Amino acid sequence: MTHHDTLQSVLADPRIGKNAQLWTTFREGRLPQGWPLLNFVAVPGMVTADGEDHRRLRGLVSQAFTPRRIAALAPAIEARALALLDGIAGLEGEFDLRERYAYPLPMQVIGELLGFAEDQQDELHALCDTLVSSAATPEAAVAAQRDLNALLASVVAARRAEPGDDLTSALIAVRESGDRLSEAELVGTLLLMLIAGHETTLNLITNAVRALLAHPDQLRLLLEGARPWSAAVEETLRHDSPVGQFPLRYAMEDIEVGGVLVRRGEALLASYAAAGRDGGHHPDADRFDLSRTSRHLSLGHGPHFCLGSGLARLEAETALRHLFGRHPSLALAEGRTNEPLPSFVSNGVRTLWVTA
Repeated sequence: MTHHDTLQSVLADPRIGKNAQLWTTFREGRLPQGWPLLNFVAVPGMVTADGEDHRRLRGLVSQAFTPRRIAALAPAIEARALALLDGIAGLEGEFDLRERYAYPLPMQVIGELLGFAEDQQDELHALCDTLVSSAATPEAAVAAQRDLNALLASVVAARRAEPGDDLTSALIAVRESGDRLSEAELVGTLLLMLIAGHETTLNLITNAVRALLAHPDQLRLLLEGARPWSAAVEETLRHDSPVGQFPLRYAMEDIEVGGVLVRRGEALLASYAAAGRDGGHHPDADRFDLSRTSRHLSLGHGPHFCLGSGLARLEAETALRHLFGRHPSLALAEGRTNEPLPSFVSNGVRTLWVTA
């Protein structure tokens, strides 16, 4: 689904599910070993659950993402952003903004929220990068999934032995008191929150900075206070969605989608990046324009709307406001090529070389 209206309709259609057992190809065991998108369609958790299972899992996690809890995180997020900018201030010449700022900020935030030790975060990020890569070999994908599951299981074991004030400890307590969360669902939920909690926000910050540096007239509106920083976040979500495509959904009966007959058991793919550039819904869709008011779907729609949307928006707004407040003359480094990520799912660039 590449058109806004079609995608919006599908995302809220109760005749379309997320459980991979609904997919004939998966159910019959016809996917090859090491298929790179397997982790997205088969991992146990709320992203692959429907109906009551989905409501149960989402309800357990949603308590960590209430507006009040998100607002309470704001001072810590600001402090982390400023500390990272202090570290950048000592650099001379060019530096990779993605590596030095856009990556560590959301990784530190989600790491603290989930109770991951700081010395685990780089390894977790590297393994997540392999999982979302479309260039990884089947062997590398299988190895990354194995290693990441083992690492997350070790985090669960550590929090079980020594609970803390983090979401992992809270989910363990729920599981052990009410048996409402299986061990596989617990690890799968942590995996989802880890990837969604830092890979997407990393891309959002990087894509926003890249767009603003390429459109100085729009950046000027922000620096002069003519537009709020939230406008830059929303327009980036539409114009250059941090998630390109997200697999998969499955027809539970024969249905028509965008004028096409989709048979029961067939798979559908949500293309958020394409929907954001749908000229039928967004006039002059390729133009980066902070004055837009049209709504986008980059954070989802319907029952699976992004649970961490408030946190992602807060992190991105904070990151942009402090970055350009500290470095209003930030510029793209000349002669540098920022290659696109080799990913079917993650939409961004490998590096973002800038000069402050």
